[in-house]
Amino acid sequence: MNGGSPRVAFFPDAYFEIDGVANTSRHFEAFARERGLPFFMVYAGPRNEVTTVGSVTRVQLRRGLASFPLDRGHRYDLLFQRYRRRLIPLIREFNPDVIQITGPTDVGTLGAMIAYKLRIPLAATWQTNLPLYARSRMSRAVSFLPDSLSRRLADAAELWSSRATTRFYKWPQLLFAPNPDLVQTLKTATGKPCFLMSHSVDTELFNPKFRDRQGGPFRIGYVGRLTPEKNVRWLANLEEMLVRKGHRDFEIVIVGDGAERSWLGKHMQRAQFTGVLTGEKLSRAFANMDVLAFPSQTETFGLVVLEALASGVPAVVTAVGGPKFTVQPGETGFVVNNLEEFCNCVEVLLTQPDRLCLMRGAAREHALSTSWAKIFEGMYYAYRESLHPTEEVVGNGILDAVNT
Repeated sequence: MNGGSPRVAFFPDAYFEIDGVANTSRHFEAFARERGLPFFMVYAGPRNEVTTVGSVTRVQLRRGLASFPLDRGHRYDLLFQRYRRRLIPLIREFNPDVIQITGPTDVGTLGAMIAYKLRIPLAATWQTNLPLYARSRMSRAVSFLPDSLSRRLADAAELWSSRATTRFYKWPQLLFAPNPDLVQTLKTATGKPCFLMSHSVDTELFNPKFRDRQGGPFRIGYVGRLTPEKNVRWLANLEEMLVRKGHRDFEIVIVGDGAERSWLGKHMQRAQFTGVLTGEKLSRAFANMDVLAFPSQTETFGLVVLEALASGVPAVVTAVGGPKFTVQPGETGFVVNNLEEFCNCVEVLLTQPDRLCLMRGAAREHALSTSWAKIFEGMYYAYRESLHPTEEVVGNGILDAVNT
């Protein structure tokens, strides 16, 4: 590095897709471009092309006939390694100090193999809790079997996925994770240094100024994929409980799409399905909510929770996963342990407008305190110190100082 900024080659799992990984990837690229940092990015897209804008070179690669859907918005190409020979000369020319990947997908595996081939230090972020995804999807797939058998199959899916994922994350020299629990888990499982990489939000795009509702029923919102691992069937339970308690003046707006859309449509009477929204339409959808009900138990961070807070919308989240670190219980929302608490906390905000008003202000203030620039500065600091450690700052505490 010769005292300059690390030269980073970035292989993100997602870029065009609508999810937290893609959003973070776009912000990482923008940070490098605005700072004039040498940045080489490889990602999957609709065509093959190489473009350079300022200090950033982007290589887009098209998935082929060997690809298959992971869900409605994500695919995996079994033969994505075919691009290795094409990329190696470009990577050699760029001469990165580190290759950064975001997970064990086709793109991430390609980056890991090139790092191994060229003996370039490898860094990886844990963005998706694959073991819990595997458990959730297996549970839903075998739900027709006796409970004891379905639980054993779900346990096995989680166990084998955990082993495979841990094996993959032993390859990199440096790891990042989006919440403190995962930082400690990865440190223990891999023996590698792992640092906290949190998230921020565009507080102009997600902003209470987009609220244009004047009165109307209390609006409960959900934003995200409608898939089993998101635990979205709790939304139907929530509707049933509120009606059973005599509440009628509410509606549930569900933003997103996925395999559970049909089931939810059949089991909910007060739900409005908008499909996938982006841009200002998404901003207005958030701002017009009164509370975000986010039942997922597989999130490593849960960026939509921070987007809701930025929009002045408190959130009710589960105590499993990353969102519990984003919500300040009793101030910007609630963190719950089970379905009953989930429903009760939504009911609190439905029936206590003064408390809801206070939480709306606190939610916005918390979102304003976050910063993408600070997060990515911390990553670059970790690259420098991990690749060329100094006597003053070594070991696993590098980003602890940066992020405080």
